[in-house]
Amino acid sequence: MTKRSWFAAIVLAAASSVVPVLGHAQVVDIGKREFSNNCAVCHGAGGKGDGPLAAQLKKPVADLTVIEKNNGGVLPVDRLYEVIDGRQAIASHGARDMPAWGIVYSSDAAAGLCFGSATPKELESFVQGRIVALIGYIHTLQVK
Repeated sequence: MTKRSWFAAIVLAAASSVVPVLGHAQVVDIGKREFSNNCAVCHGAGGKGDGPLAAQLKKPVADLTVIEKNNGGVLPVDRLYEVIDGRQAIASHGARDMPAWGIVYSSDAAAGLCFGSATPKELESFVQGRIVALIGYIHTLQVK
């Protein structure tokens, strides 16, 4: 298992739980929030590929609820991480319709963390956390 796989497995377990927001009575599921804010517009609220923008795209939008089923009952965390991150293009897959969220998250981190004083490692940790939280939420969408 790669270093990223171990990291993802640990954080996936943590990301699947909800995190209480300090000073508030409500809880926040970071992965669900990421999905609702960034993915549902194409993939739909339930992840079936039926979001409001899906019909306007050239390629059909993936049904995220069957990833595990289509992969022999295993959620391919490393592969999902690469697809969501998108910073390293995979030449054999052709042009990418989905945004490279790693770039978006990096920009968000640079703009918002420590008012520009975060180290590159801290910025990357922020990106990884958001992606792994999102994968944790996608895991909850899988059909059984």
